[in-house]
Amino acid sequence: MELSSVPTDAELKLLATRVAAAMLHYHLSLSCAESCTGGWIAKTLTDLPGSSAWFEAGVVSYSNQAKVSLLGVRRETLERTGAVSEDTALEMVSGALDRLNVDVAVAVTGIAGPTGGTPQKPVGTVWVGWQRRDGAARAKLFHFPGGREAVRRQTVAAALEGVLETLTD
Repeated sequence: MELSSVPTDAELKLLATRVAAAMLHYHLSLSCAESCTGGWIAKTLTDLPGSSAWFEAGVVSYSNQAKVSLLGVRRETLERTGAVSEDTALEMVSGALDRLNVDVAVAVTGIAGPTGGTPQKPVGTVWVGWQRRDGAARAKLFHFPGGREAVRRQTVAAALEGVLETLTD
């Protein structure tokens, strides 16, 4: 699906509808662990009637402490690589998969701005992780342009597109 540079509500709804159809087709359950999107992925998915048939839970783990206590991210990982890192995204998605007992999980951690960026990790830096129960966790780095809402919208779209890819890999 070709999205506009910053996905509209209608485009996000279409992506969520495609995720829903795939989850139902494969008889799988889904959860998400969200930091920079603050629950937007879960909201997009649960806006769909009938989502309780395949959507299990969403965790908003905005702080490092929440990442540790709710998802099992290791403190050493956060100290070594930071909250916005491949390692953290991988541990978040694995924690969501295991702790929420689902078939598929997605996790996002990033810097939506307008503050918080550094030269090494500027605003728009986002890691998204995906994992299927029978597969290895994978993560991808994105550098999204725009302000806070644009970064968050693009993150939601990338997360949902990745769920679809995870189901067909």
